[in-house]
Amino acid sequence: MVYAAEVRHPVEVEAAQQDHLVAWLSKRLGTPLKVPVLAPEGFELLGGRLLPGPEGPVAQFMYQEGTGKRLTLYVSARSKQEGPTAFRFAQEGPVSVFYWIDGNWGYALSGDIDKAALSRVSTSVYRQLNP
Repeated sequence: MVYAAEVRHPVEVEAAQQDHLVAWLSKRLGTPLKVPVLAPEGFELLGGRLLPGPEGPVAQFMYQEGTGKRLTLYVSARSKQEGPTAFRFAQEGPVSVFYWIDGNWGYALSGDIDKAALSRVSTSVYRQLNP
C-alpha cells in the first residue's frame, strides 16, 4: 500500500516501457516473467518495480482502474519448491489480498477492493500465469 498511495511515482518503470520492465525484472528474478492483462476486469497496467524480499528480489506490478483504485501483484521466488496451493484470503483494514504458491513462486494480489472482485481478478491472474 506504500506505493499504491503514490500519485506521482507509484512505479519505477511505467507501462509504456513494458518490454523493458519485463526483461529487467525477469533478469533480476532469474526467470521469464509474464505480465497478466487485466483490462477485461477493468484494470490497466501502470508499471512495476523491483523490491527486496525475504529470499531475494521481488517483482511488483501495479494496475489501476478508471476510478483510481489500484491493485498490486507481488511475485517472489521461494527457496524450496512447493506444490500448488489454493487461494488464501486475508484482509487488514480496507486492504484485501489473495495469495497462493505455485512451484517455486509465490504470488499475492492486493488492493482496496472487495473480496468478490479481488477473487475474480486473482482467478484471471492465475489462469494467465498457468495456461
